[in-house]
Amino acid sequence: MLPLVSVVVPIYKVEKYIHRCIESILEQTYSNLEIILVNDGSPDHCGQIIDEYAEKDHRIKVVHKKNGGLSDARNKGMEYVTGDFTLFVDSDDWIERNMIKVLIQISIDHQADVVQSAFYYAYEDHLLYDNRYFSKKDPFILLNNKKLMYELVRNEIVKNFAWGKLYKTALIKDIPFKKGVLFEDVFWAHLVMHRVHTYVITHAPMYYYFQRSESIVFNYSLRNLDIIEGLKERHIFVEQYYHDLSNESFTVILTNCFIHYNLLMMNRSIDKDGENRKNIRAYIKSHYEEFMIAAKGNKELKTQLILYKIHPIMNICFLALRKLFRKMKILPKPVGLERINLSFKV
Repeated sequence: MLPLVSVVVPIYKVEKYIHRCIESILEQTYSNLEIILVNDGSPDHCGQIIDEYAEKDHRIKVVHKKNGGLSDARNKGMEYVTGDFTLFVDSDDWIERNMIKVLIQISIDHQADVVQSAFYYAYEDHLLYDNRYFSKKDPFILLNNKKLMYELVRNEIVKNFAWGKLYKTALIKDIPFKKGVLFEDVFWAHLVMHRVHTYVITHAPMYYYFQRSESIVFNYSLRNLDIIEGLKERHIFVEQYYHDLSNESFTVILTNCFIHYNLLMMNRSIDKDGENRKNIRAYIKSHYEEFMIAAKGNKELKTQLILYKIHPIMNICFLALRKLFRKMKILPKPVGLERINLSFKV
């Protein structure tokens, strides 16, 4: 008997995209699925659409609930999961027809607790593939727990995203997503990965991560600062269980502090009294020596930190000059993303 795979899809205000998402799951070459569609109080016709799908396919379970956010919808979906494995798919994204079959086979072959698929950033007329760390032709990567946590903290080859990964359900069943925050995956991922013995990464991109301008990713607000709080929370965990990764964790926090301080500078209307910028400055000041130690092997980050201590605007000037020099070819451009143009709009 083939293992049952539960696919959890939280749904909110995606009437334009929901058909593409659901169809990509229904068309999977692996058929032993239960598809849990969670209507998170969507004010459009999403509820009606998923009810119609449920009438046509017995594998679909529909859950209607009051709006509570992405985390709450995922948590509600997990209450209905009965599969051996679980896959999260966001409702504006879609997956390749053979994705689940491939991930299941990898999990069985390598006795993996989690299998991560590579993905495309999907735009209306093109795709982007992140080739900074590996190419599509590279072999699988197998990670044990210690190496996995190192890579998770770095967020390079192991991504924080909950979606696009096949999990053994027993691994995640009792770890809920934190409600009321953005970047909920950052608060959740380390708790899951702490339990993992074998983690496999396949470089074949089988998940399409759709980039729409109206999504929460594209609308900067003070809630975006949740990622810093999530990284701080993770750092406490790392200090306790993976102390040798503390410096790596601190460099990620520092990098995000710089990013969001600069974004707040560019969006002063949402931080009129400067309170959030003050909080970031105070945090960097209180951990300055620790940040200096953590950034010891990263010349560019250390330079930013020294300039930031003189005055935050110095750091912004440094970044602007670096961008200018790269444009003038005085500095080499960093390895970027592979672009694939589409002959049709997605």
